[in-house]
Amino acid sequence: QVQLVESGGGLVQAGDSLTLSCVVSGGRTFAGGWVRQAPGKEREFVAAMRWNGESTNYADSVKGRFTISRDDAKNTHYLQMNSLKLEDTAKYYCVAARTGYSGSVPGGYDYWGQGTQVTVSS
Repeated sequence: QVQLVESGGGLVQAGDSLTLSCVVSGGRTFAGGWVRQAPGKEREFVAAMRWNGESTNYADSVKGRFTISRDDAKNTHYLQMNSLKLEDTAKYYCVAARTGYSGSVPGGYDYWGQGTQVTVSS
């Protein structure tokens, strides 16, 4: 069965950078990305891409600051987060799809990691 394991979360100050990693194992996927959830809020799409590089998709709130990428040899995708803001504080979930889905609806992803906490302080 497909498993996703995130790493790289932590406590940073506003304006700092952080990179999240997600290793996908146990099966074939064709797309994936990141979804976050802040306390008391709904899950929010962050970024996604198809592994063939045909498309990337970002939430408006992170465009220009976050970059999603993929290392096929390592079955790992990343989220480079720059210029972090207080409102980026959330638990970040790695997601993957057994289709080429890379859209902004969190429910469209088939597989989820356990999440890694990102906390941005002032």
